[in-house]
Amino acid sequence: MNRILLISFGWLCVALGVVGVILPLLPTTPFLLLAAWAFSRSSPRFQIWLTNHRLLGPYVMDWRAHGIVPVRAKAFAIMMMSASLVWLAIFSSAPRAAVVVVGCVLALVAAFILTRPSRVPEAG
Repeated sequence: MNRILLISFGWLCVALGVVGVILPLLPTTPFLLLAAWAFSRSSPRFQIWLTNHRLLGPYVMDWRAHGIVPVRAKAFAIMMMSASLVWLAIFSSAPRAAVVVVGCVLALVAAFILTRPSRVPEAG
């Protein structure tokens, strides 16, 4: 059952990643990385297919080889984290301490994302 759930989750992420290639507001890389993770734990055949795919494979391989997060994915992630924090602070009844803790965690995640390279480093 776990294998079937992971394969299903992997294909859902592949579908969202493909939509992200077409739509500028939806990130591609995070969904493909999630798909690669799910396939690595459920189906070696699908993992090989994804990493060797002509269009989708480079996203996964660039992350694995160089830790690359494209600028578009960085912008989307920061935007969504900011929107989530604003919603939590303004529209929820969360205690102020919870908002501060969540804000600190999101700031650390944002710092991690922003310090990742955006393209393959030049050889030299």
